[in-house]
Amino acid sequence: MNEFLSHRINIAIDGPAGAGKSTVARKVASELRYVYIDTGAMYRAVTLKVLEAGLPTDDDETVGRLADGLDIVLRPGEQQQQVLVNGEDVTSRLRSLDINRSVSYVARLPRVRGRMSELQRRMAAEKGVVMDGRDIGTHVLPNAELKVFLTATPRERAKRRFRELGPNPGITLDELEREISERDRLDREREIAPLVQAFDAKLLDSTGKSADEVADEIVQWGLAASRTISAEEK
Repeated sequence: MNEFLSHRINIAIDGPAGAGKSTVARKVASELRYVYIDTGAMYRAVTLKVLEAGLPTDDDETVGRLADGLDIVLRPGEQQQQVLVNGEDVTSRLRSLDINRSVSYVARLPRVRGRMSELQRRMAAEKGVVMDGRDIGTHVLPNAELKVFLTATPRERAKRRFRELGPNPGITLDELEREISERDRLDREREIAPLVQAFDAKLLDSTGKSADEVADEIVQWGLAASRTISAEEK
């Protein structure tokens, strides 16, 4: 591990909703003693505040002003990363069905993406970051030393989200699968930073694999990338 830490890199993990990005990225960061940045949680935090304020999710100017006034802080937690908005811990409220259904609309707004991208680049400036999202390798950190595009079948991703919703999900698995597929379409077709695999990203399908298996593979890729940088510097 010391070999890796002497040549810190940034790792970008992109992929569609429910691919396991957050769980895997958190494990990779823990293994490498890096900082984990959940960009999806940042967009969910903005969406939460938009819904609380009763704002239209497609109004770039109004939502953008709201986003500019939000102080979003990510902190390590025992079970998951804590998300604070203007000092308030909103972590437990970010995975609701309402937010699941609205976050793609908020996340596609140019002013919101500009504000979040700015914050994310600041967080990654010192290297040693594992960042997951939908446009990290293509837009936020295009120079990341390791880029991974993590995916899974829509059914597999729906099952994962279904479990996250708890014992009373308020939606069937089939309905959730359709919503996942629709969100994929919205993410792919948005004008600003659409969901797409970077040309130099490694494709990794997590269907049928445990989070530990996927994380271990990415860690090995990270070690290899670090060794390459070390060799080039000599």
